[in-house]
Amino acid sequence: MQELIFLGAILVFVYGLFSALADKSPVSAPMVFVTVGILASPLVFDLFKAEANSKGIQVIAEMTLILILFSDASTISLKRLTSEYRIPLRLLAIGLPLTMVLGVLVAIPLFQGMSLWLVAIMAFILSPTDAALGQAVVNSEEVPTSVRDAIGVESGLNDGIALPPIMACMAAVGAAPGTQLDLAYWSSFALKQIAFGPVVGALVGVGGGALIDQCSRRGWMEPVYQRLASFALALFSYGLAEKLGGNGFIAAFFGGLMLGTRTKDVRERIQEFGEAEGQQLSLFVFLIFGMIMVPDAVEHWDANAWIYAILSLTVVRLIPVALCLVGTKLDIATTSFIGWFGPRGIASVLYSLILIGEIGSRSHERMISVIVLTVLVSVFVHGVTAVPLSALYGRHVSNATSTNQPL
Repeated sequence: MQELIFLGAILVFVYGLFSALADKSPVSAPMVFVTVGILASPLVFDLFKAEANSKGIQVIAEMTLILILFSDASTISLKRLTSEYRIPLRLLAIGLPLTMVLGVLVAIPLFQGMSLWLVAIMAFILSPTDAALGQAVVNSEEVPTSVRDAIGVESGLNDGIALPPIMACMAAVGAAPGTQLDLAYWSSFALKQIAFGPVVGALVGVGGGALIDQCSRRGWMEPVYQRLASFALALFSYGLAEKLGGNGFIAAFFGGLMLGTRTKDVRERIQEFGEAEGQQLSLFVFLIFGMIMVPDAVEHWDANAWIYAILSLTVVRLIPVALCLVGTKLDIATTSFIGWFGPRGIASVLYSLILIGEIGSRSHERMISVIVLTVLVSVFVHGVTAVPLSALYGRHVSNATSTNQPL
């Protein structure tokens, strides 16, 4: 693990030296870190060896997702979101369930030897999106704010919403033969997860942010601790929600979204620190992904695995998005843009690690390998297309605006 941390630190430093140049190119940071991880793995130079079921690796992945959700949400204007909630609400309430169902239906004929529960787990794990892989899109000034917010809110909430059905399917797989799944229990579990998470997160965000504001104005709080508050509030939101039966990831997102800090300088310090630490941790996760998870999966990649990975990133994503946005008066370009930028990333990696920890990887290698392949393809295809498609869509928006055409 020490060697892994050392390599990650060197990579962050070296990549950081050229990060401004990389932002203008089709080469994204996750692409670089996954590639280096693969090169250092037993597949190529065999420099490092580690196990995917390591508790330390799972904790790193969880902390990464928590901090990213909190920091990304803190940059979203709540006032603006309340007036533009229709798109993210449709994506989450209609698009996500459709994606899950379609993912299962597409997988059944391709993986006939796999149980329905495992097929469902695979499809559900690949349903959440990760805006971090299309960071150029979320940060692009050429893309309308409403579209960026929709993509950000969707990716911030869909991983938490997807967790209850994933855990229910894991319970069914791990249950003794002949045992029936307790639908009443899992329905109650899902409702608590989705209901308590936002409430707890909102309370922590509003209350914690207000306390930071008050103490900062009175000179009681040093700037360094204002920055550290992003990590503290994110983890507090997560931990308290989990303790009360809610979804910690949803709580972390709502904690950032409802952050009650109104002082501009203080809020910027919190956001900058959260963004920096979240980026660093996410890159470390992608390094681990390339170094540990990809080598374990390669031998199971057959034609059907490749077909499903491609369909998961295209048909399984685009059709539900198109259907759920019917009636919003968005044009084809905008609908396609939102549909395409639904990359699979850290949430899928984290849930795969949870899966390995809960039910093991033995006899489930093929299912896990398909998840890994889909994330790997997503890292590169969404990374390569983020900058050029953002620019292309930006020109479309400019042309539509100048001719008063609806987007």
